[in-house]
Amino acid sequence: MRNKKRWNRRTRVLFYTVFMVALLSAAYLAGLLIPEDAVASDFMNAKLPPSFEHPFGTDSLGRDLFLRTLKGLSVSITVGISASFISAVIAVLVGVAAAVGSKRLDGVICWIIDLFMGIPHTVLVLLISFALGRGLKGLLVGIAVTHWTSLARVVRGEVLQLRSCQFVAVSRRLGKSSGWILRNHLLPHLLPQFFVGLILMFPHAILHEASISFLGYGLSPEQPAIGIILSESMKYLSAGLWWPAVFPGLTLVLMVLLIDKLGDNLKRILDPYSAQE
Repeated sequence: MRNKKRWNRRTRVLFYTVFMVALLSAAYLAGLLIPEDAVASDFMNAKLPPSFEHPFGTDSLGRDLFLRTLKGLSVSITVGISASFISAVIAVLVGVAAAVGSKRLDGVICWIIDLFMGIPHTVLVLLISFALGRGLKGLLVGIAVTHWTSLARVVRGEVLQLRSCQFVAVSRRLGKSSGWILRNHLLPHLLPQFFVGLILMFPHAILHEASISFLGYGLSPEQPAIGIILSESMKYLSAGLWWPAVFPGLTLVLMVLLIDKLGDNLKRILDPYSAQE
């Protein structure tokens, strides 16, 4: 019975993972394939409420909000995946360096991690994005270099624990080099933390992209990002145009919650401690 329950849970997580990947891929490809003419201004259809022809309604310039939301999701997914992957790679490199390096190097790295974690992410991303000239490049770099700290601490602790394991000590007595131990013992054990950390950073990166763009320091206003759509909707919310803010906002929140839930489920399966619960 216990094996059956474990198999059922793993099967559900696998199905959920495939479903999420398919959903994100469909949203991403749909946003890329939508032509620019489909989201062009049409003042004859401005400020239309949700209908069968326009499921999310239209904005003040007559642009279809459903199509703009799909294009905005493709931008958010691009920024989220790129920034999360870069952050995860930085976290693994920094965490391994802190664990296998000297005590002085470990102290410096821990001090840098505490420094980054002591500054609010939004403020730090704003400063980096503004220093790099805003736009997609500044936003991507700002998110990528500010989200690695938590995963770096996890990787550092995992490597310190692995270094004290018996199989690592046996490899050292057999004359194996530190590089061989790193490639064959440490890095394979860090892959679950890498993938789980990557997925858990994904929704944070998307939310920061939307918030920075909402404040006007991220992507340019010409790009149909979710944050820009929400920022534009604030001008007309008091006039009763609720749909430009509600539907894109709900779509963003739903995607973030689904990805976050996916990360939690993968963590339960990949973590050897929680997998026995």
